[in-house]
Amino acid sequence: MKDTFEVNRTSRKMLNAYFENYTLDQLNKVPEGFTNNLIWNIGHVIVTQQLLVYKLSGLPMMVSEEMVDKYRKGTKPEQDVTQAEADQIQALLFDTLHKTEVDFNNGLFVNYQEYPTSTGFVLESTVGALHFNNFHEGLHLGIMLSIRKFV
Repeated sequence: MKDTFEVNRTSRKMLNAYFENYTLDQLNKVPEGFTNNLIWNIGHVIVTQQLLVYKLSGLPMMVSEEMVDKYRKGTKPEQDVTQAEADQIQALLFDTLHKTEVDFNNGLFVNYQEYPTSTGFVLESTVGALHFNNFHEGLHLGIMLSIRKFV
């Protein structure tokens, strides 16, 4: 599992670079032909990780229900994210990853509610969810590589 967490850490570092290299206006811009923006994709991967790993394990998430409602699958940006919201999302990039790794190493993930993903892959355990999460974050990083050309 050490490699799984290291891959996730690498993904999160790549996501964090968007905060360093793009303005808040650029993070919020939804380019023509797209349904979301850079900041939505970052919020979405954080929320998805919390849902797949924590909620399906029956454990409390580190994100609010309001954040889940704003970034869960099937949503799109309804309004611009403020600087305070962007700062919170940036902090959660690493806070959620660190807590997940600590909780996993401490054996907190005991139960798991099976979940069929939209890709057709069925998650049956927290370990599977952590592996799938890396795949999911990679998909969204790819989308962000496309969006960044237009902001």
